Amino acid sequence: MVDNSRAFQIIANILMFLFTIFCLFPFVLLVVSSFTDEGTLIRNGYSLFPEKFSLESYAYMYERLDTIVRAYGITVFVTVVGTVTSLMITVLLAYPLSRRDLPHRGKFAFFVFFTMLFNGGLVPTYIMWTRYLNIDNTIWALIIPALLLNAFYVIMMRTYFTTTIPDEVIEAGRIDGAGEFRILFRIVLPMSLPMVATLSLLIGLNYWNDWRNGLYYLTDHSLFSVQNMLNTMLQDVRFLASGGAGGNASEIASNMPSVGIKMAIAVVGALPIMIVYPFFQRYFVKGITVGAVKG
Repeated sequence: MVDNSRAFQIIANILMFLFTIFCLFPFVLLVVSSFTDEGTLIRNGYSLFPEKFSLESYAYMYERLDTIVRAYGITVFVTVVGTVTSLMITVLLAYPLSRRDLPHRGKFAFFVFFTMLFNGGLVPTYIMWTRYLNIDNTIWALIIPALLLNAFYVIMMRTYFTTTIPDEVIEAGRIDGAGEFRILFRIVLPMSLPMVATLSLLIGLNYWNDWRNGLYYLTDHSLFSVQNMLNTMLQDVRFLASGGAGGNASEIASNMPSVGIKMAIAVVGALPIMIVYPFFQRYFVKGITVGAVKG
C-alpha cells in the first residue's frame, strides 16, 4: 500500500513538472524571441537557442521610455484604486446577501444575477457614460465602466461568506455589542483573507489587462494605460511596415525589428503580473480550494 502511494506521488510529481514546463515554455519563448535578431526570426523562426541575439526591439521601446513610464504609472494607479474600490463594493454587497435575515434577500440576489445574463449593449452603454456621465477622456473611464462591479465576484464572495463564516461567530459579535460594520471588518473579513486575496488578484488582472475602456472612451494619449499604449505602438509599427506613411516609410520599416517589437511589447505588458503573481499564489489556491470544497 505504501509502495503504491509512493509510486502515485512520483508519477503525479513528474506529470505536474511536465505540465509546468508546458506552461512556462510559451513565455520563455516569448522572452527569448524579444532578444532575437530580426533577420534570424524571419529566416529561422522562433527558437529557444537563436543564432544571434539583439537588443534592437528594446532600443526602439527605450526611445519612447517617457511614454512607457507614464503609461505604467497610470496603469498602476488604475489597478490599485480600481481593485481596492471594486473589492470594497463587492464585499459591501456580498455580505448583506449572505445574511439570511436580510429583508427581500432573494430579490436583491436576483438583480445581481440578472446582470450576468443581460446588459444594455455597447451603444447605449457608451452614450450613458459619455453623454450623461461625461467620463470620457478622464481617468475614471479606465476604472468605472464594466470593471468596478462584477456580479460573478459578488456571488463568489457571498457563497464564501455563507459556507465558511459560522452564524454563531456573527451572533457572538452581536451579543458583545458589535454593529454590522464592526462585525464585517473585525470578524468576517479577517476570516475571509483567502477569498479576499483571490478576488484582489482576479480584479487586479482585469484592470491591468483592460484595453477596451481606453479604446472606447479615451482619445487623449496622455491618459493611455500600458495596454492602450502598447496597442498604439504596435499599430504604428504595422502602419510603417505596410508603407502607409509614404516617402521613406519603406526604408524605416526595413530597419525596424517589427516582429521582435511585438514580442518585446508582450513581455513589457505581462512581466509585472508574472512578478506579482507568486506573492498571491498561496492565497489564490487556498481561496479557490476552500470555495470548491465547501460550495
